[in-house]
Amino acid sequence: MILEIKRYPDPILRKKCEEIKEITSEIKVLIENMFETMYQNQGVGLSACQVGVPKQIAVLDVGDGPRVFINPKILKKEGEKYFEEGCLSVPGVFLKIKRAREIEVEALNEKGEKFKIKAEGLLAYCLQQEIDHLQGILIIDRASAAQKIKLRLLGKT
Repeated sequence: MILEIKRYPDPILRKKCEEIKEITSEIKVLIENMFETMYQNQGVGLSACQVGVPKQIAVLDVGDGPRVFINPKILKKEGEKYFEEGCLSVPGVFLKIKRAREIEVEALNEKGEKFKIKAEGLLAYCLQQEIDHLQGILIIDRASAAQKIKLRLLGKT
């Protein structure tokens, strides 16, 4: 089922999401629907709050297959790099955002199994953006002062 993507300034995008205590059949259906919604909208990542559910779930597919991250936490960050990012909740806005070049993340998969992953490149940037979403942070919050002025002039914030 395709879900409605919440768009800025919807207040749910500013909520800190709740940890998942148990992977229920409802959570599994939500994950399936999130993937379907992400693919339908040509996204590479989607967090549950973006579809109106304030739970710590992110789904990603950066070209190497679907991945699920439940209760993700960044354990390590290395280096810095600017990367142009867009967001399904802030359509039409693309910003150069400075993020860690490499990260290590711990999370649960859709079966409730804990795993760790080292990520770099697109996967690292997408993971950082989705983990931001779970904390109520959007790409416009990470924009430079000059980018924020431009966004205000364009009526995007």
